[in-house]
Amino acid sequence: MAYNIADLFEHTADAVPDRTALIYRDGRWTFDELDRRANRIGHWLAEHGVVAGDHVGIYAMNSEAWVSAMLGCLKIRAVPINVNYRYVEAELEYLIGNAGIKACVFDEQYATRMAAVKESSPQLETLVHIESHDERDRADLDVDPREIAAALEQLGSVPFEEACAQGSDLRDFPERSPDDHYVIYTGGTTGMPKGVVWRSEDIYFALGQGIDALTNERVDSEFTKAEQAAASEIPLVFCVIPPLMHGAAQIATLSQWFIGSTVVLLRRFDPVEVWTSVDRDGLNSMIITGDAIARPLIETLEDNPGRWNTDSLISLSSSAALFSQSVKDRFLEYFPNLIITDSIGSTEAGFNGITYAAKGARADGGGPTVAPGRDVVILDENLEAIPCGDERVGGLARGGNIPLGYHNDPEKTAANFVIAADGRRYAVSGDRARWNGDNIVMLGRGTVSINSGGEKIFPEEVEAALKSHPAVFDCLVVGVPDDRFGQRVAAVVQWRDDQDAGLDELVQQARTLVAGYKVPRELHSVDTIVRSPAGKPDYRWAKEIAESGRNLVS
Repeated sequence: MAYNIADLFEHTADAVPDRTALIYRDGRWTFDELDRRANRIGHWLAEHGVVAGDHVGIYAMNSEAWVSAMLGCLKIRAVPINVNYRYVEAELEYLIGNAGIKACVFDEQYATRMAAVKESSPQLETLVHIESHDERDRADLDVDPREIAAALEQLGSVPFEEACAQGSDLRDFPERSPDDHYVIYTGGTTGMPKGVVWRSEDIYFALGQGIDALTNERVDSEFTKAEQAAASEIPLVFCVIPPLMHGAAQIATLSQWFIGSTVVLLRRFDPVEVWTSVDRDGLNSMIITGDAIARPLIETLEDNPGRWNTDSLISLSSSAALFSQSVKDRFLEYFPNLIITDSIGSTEAGFNGITYAAKGARADGGGPTVAPGRDVVILDENLEAIPCGDERVGGLARGGNIPLGYHNDPEKTAANFVIAADGRRYAVSGDRARWNGDNIVMLGRGTVSINSGGEKIFPEEVEAALKSHPAVFDCLVVGVPDDRFGQRVAAVVQWRDDQDAGLDELVQQARTLVAGYKVPRELHSVDTIVRSPAGKPDYRWAKEIAESGRNLVS
């Protein structure tokens, strides 16, 4: 039974060929049309030297071309490599070299960057650019069009539509394997990015809903999801808000297609555009990455009562970043029957658990309490599994279908993929956790935890407490050196417009939700909290702000 990502998409395309698979701006593509588009770009890449196992970069903002290129690569057994569109030349050069990228599909506005790194990337042979024909893309073109044209000519790049027109739309590819690789680059906010290498079968079962998130049951066959899609007459309309350059958005898109959903893609996050799509396209569900997306979404809705019909929205899923209780409460106030889920997981470890939001819920001595996914354990310092009922704090880990490791990095692979005392191989996520009955209490990342007088403090818990204050728009919490306690808690805060608060006021609010030793001892005010496009916090930046003493609020 070949659980291959490209095969799984094709099974759905065969089961529901005339169903709308993708809505992007004013365009709509059925599963059959999208399948043929992917065939075309896949064939063109193969005809221009891309073979099975080759790495193909996708350096672009969300678009139909992005997902067609991804599927086209997978169809020919090549490996799509996500490239952060915010990367400047040094980061781009590093990733192209580290990943060994042989071909690249890129938005034309990045042509000058590509030209700047091409000479130092001799293995990069085949280039395809996605042209900007929509007036809404003009804001992306921050480079002189003449410079773009000159760079494209220098690169010898081929327009995406021209490549598709030249490629065959037939599905006549060699047989694929469950061992085909799927690579996601991650971790650029805390150091140079690293590529997590998955087998196709493993990522399907770890992240792609091959194991049901609610029941923990595995599918019966590679055709199970496609059969379910055919049996469902009314597909779910699902909006992918985060950028596809992040694994959460890629996997959400693919897993929704496996069950025959209609996926709505946004080029970039714009809360007005999201609610317009809910109204226009009848969105039923959407994926977000925590408060960075959730907060402006709900505030835009609250500020524009009656502007959009939102009756179609039934669920909201968050992953990869903190989704605070105070923001969840505002959604549930507006949508009393909305199903809100918070998924816990990572690119390295896969799906670890899920929690459902309830209005006014309080954290149980830490972060969210989640129902664990299949093969999830908590390991102690001796790499022995802590049994349910034992409330010692340990490291969250997942066995079963896990990655092969990091591309070209045996040291990080050995550190993050371990053989435990039971002889099984586990992916260690870096999260600290403890059991609460059959559920798991998430305590935060050990790598950014604060040690104050011997007490472990996890930033996410304190951040959630601070965000419950009405003046706080966003915040990060870090540890700074302290002569007495080793470290003390510092808060870096972005205020709401025309609002602020003193340290004493924030401390008083935080004490209602966390223990006294966890509250911040100093406060730094900033205009904007730095996060990745997917909403992940940049703790290195926050630590530099706090340790430098900048913007200290006395």
